[in-house]
Amino acid sequence: MPTNLYGQGDNYHPQNSHVIPALIRRFHEAKVNNEKKVLVWGSGKALREFLYVDDMAEASTFVMNLDKVIYQKNTKPMQAHINIGTGLDCSIKELTETLASVVGFSGVIEWDLTKPDGAPRKLMDSSLVNSLGWVPKYNLLLGLQRTYEYFVNSE
Repeated sequence: MPTNLYGQGDNYHPQNSHVIPALIRRFHEAKVNNEKKVLVWGSGKALREFLYVDDMAEASTFVMNLDKVIYQKNTKPMQAHINIGTGLDCSIKELTETLASVVGFSGVIEWDLTKPDGAPRKLMDSSLVNSLGWVPKYNLLLGLQRTYEYFVNSE
């Protein structure tokens, strides 16, 4: 079971995308059009965990290649999923500021407090997969840099 995924091949549609690709598009367009501000939904206080797609692919392969005995020893028949995540979360405000920096947007970030924050926190317990030997390779900054590079090169 993965946490919030982002990376190459994501959906960057202005109204129908998840938070990271939506913000990448907004900041990129604001930078290109020399806009002074970007509006972001909510207060920025909600906490989210994000996982770069390459880490998800590696984790999937890792779990598929686990010895069957080890897998069965660490799961139960009706609860055989293994959470995959970084084990770290950040506020939407932190994410937004990081993305603005990655994209090179130097304007103002405004918060639309009439829009909802959603759940206060979404963080998975990935301790099982970590104890089995898998850890993510990409921190949020590196994953965002690679994702933005992909976005720019695929436009």
